[in-house]
Amino acid sequence: MATLQPRRTNYLSGGGSAAGMLIASYNVHKCVGTDRRFDPHRVATVIGEIGADIIALQEADQRFGDRVGLLDLARLERDSGLLPVPVTGRTRGHGWHGNLLLFRDATVRDIHQIKLPGIEPRGALVVDVDLDAGPLRIVAAHLGLLRRSRALQAEAILAAVAERTERPTLLLGDLNEWRVGGNSALHRLYPHFGPLDAALPSFPSRFPLFALDRILGKPLGLISTIEVHDTPLARIASDHLPIKAWIDLASAAMQSAPADGKAAA
Repeated sequence: MATLQPRRTNYLSGGGSAAGMLIASYNVHKCVGTDRRFDPHRVATVIGEIGADIIALQEADQRFGDRVGLLDLARLERDSGLLPVPVTGRTRGHGWHGNLLLFRDATVRDIHQIKLPGIEPRGALVVDVDLDAGPLRIVAAHLGLLRRSRALQAEAILAAVAERTERPTLLLGDLNEWRVGGNSALHRLYPHFGPLDAALPSFPSRFPLFALDRILGKPLGLISTIEVHDTPLARIASDHLPIKAWIDLASAAMQSAPADGKAAA
């Protein structure tokens, strides 16, 4: 009997090609691999494999105590050209509630650290960047383990985005939701973010079955391709596989433009 293999790529537009700016998300599991070894060097190597222009990391800090950052940020800058978005309130940590956003060739215009509701302490980074291709907003988040918490957190993210000026927006991270359709806590994001049905299994990394890691866009045409980064090293370095997406800011700008060239009222 043939073994059913999970999908690795979802082409949303562009005729089955990957082009544009590369965005990624990776839960690094506090740099502990599936072999139970703590190895930040392995994680950094996987990040280098991906080659993303912007990448959101989850669990980049220790979970308890001083929440010390676990990666060598100087090495990431040297080897991959990636710089961290600075956060406040974490003297020794890299990120906000473990969320770390790395970028290259972008100008950071605005950073908001928001606390998300729920039983567990969770947070999200809302970051506005200006790129050569145009403006972009990134919401990097790690949602909770309980469905009720995820639903409340999705609503909090929508509210945080609605408070800000309009610009193409990506919501990405370990959203901890494998369900699709009306039973999914992410359904509350519809129709603002999508595509919700572009769910590619990324967990557990050795044999991925669940689409816990997601990249969603607003407007819906912002994302052209979503793919799982599945390499031998990625299957060992963390219990999640990274996911990556190619975005088309030019198409998103056309979708956001007022009809007939008239200014919005």
